[in-house]
Amino acid sequence: MSDLSDTAQEIHDEFSEHVDATVDDVEERLQTLVTEYKVPVDEARRSVENHYLDEAGLDRDDLAGGGGNETVQVEDVDEPEQWVDLTAKVVELWEPRSDSVGQVGLLGDPTGTIKFTKWAKSDLANLEEGKTYRLGNVVTDEYQGRYSVKLNKTTSIEEVDEEFEVGDNEDEVEGALVDIQSGSGLIKRCPNEDCTRVLQNGRCSEHGEVEGEFDLRIKAVLDDGRDVHEVIFDEEATEALTGIDLESAKQMAKDALDTTVVADEMRDSVLGRYYRVTGPTFGRYVLANDTEELDAPADPEAVLIKARSM
Repeated sequence: MSDLSDTAQEIHDEFSEHVDATVDDVEERLQTLVTEYKVPVDEARRSVENHYLDEAGLDRDDLAGGGGNETVQVEDVDEPEQWVDLTAKVVELWEPRSDSVGQVGLLGDPTGTIKFTKWAKSDLANLEEGKTYRLGNVVTDEYQGRYSVKLNKTTSIEEVDEEFEVGDNEDEVEGALVDIQSGSGLIKRCPNEDCTRVLQNGRCSEHGEVEGEFDLRIKAVLDDGRDVHEVIFDEEATEALTGIDLESAKQMAKDALDTTVVADEMRDSVLGRYYRVTGPTFGRYVLANDTEELDAPADPEAVLIKARSM
């Protein structure tokens, strides 16, 4: 089978219970996008999937992962859009900021904590703070390197009598800030509800060309002379680190007619300085919750030479 035939079969299997379409129907749609409109296969697949989601009146969260989900712990969640099962305690409930959200809060197990969202339209029973649940068929999500799980209408909720100490998944790293990576400074994110992807050339990988919403972020590298740590600072942490808030950053970019001046300004203010950063580690990134500037290392000039060489 060709790659398109394989992709068509996978999409058909995904939607076979929801729409009346043959594998040939699916492949024809893919062929049109790929051959006539020169759309990349991955983007064509998303487009066809979105078509069938609309036809079936479903959201992406409503599609089950196909059964046989892996049972994971909080620390194992390191990739978005995965269907998993987990057992966790409701550590804290927060006030939802949107009518579309039924509940939002923090789940925990012995390996750490993770945010959860339960959609209002899911018609699921409410979770209670302090109780432990076995949650089947939840989908993972990611925002600024922070992973979360979403409960949807296919999720099963079972209260269990299981006691454990919720773990602390925060790490502490320190070192000289020797690099600010590409994708830092003033960025734009997809404005669609529940999508927070960073735009590339004005396009969201999920929703195509959109009018993005501004955000601040720093992707930094700390080096202590032995180990190198990659750290992500979200908008709040970026402002605390650099003193540049979102409105100031937008004004800087407007005055210069160039968004890259924001990252350049940030580099000038923090490069070569020594920091201690505390926060959870997801994948290869430490997510900055608290940042403390430390005294300069014994040879700060060496640090700056190294920084300028990167």
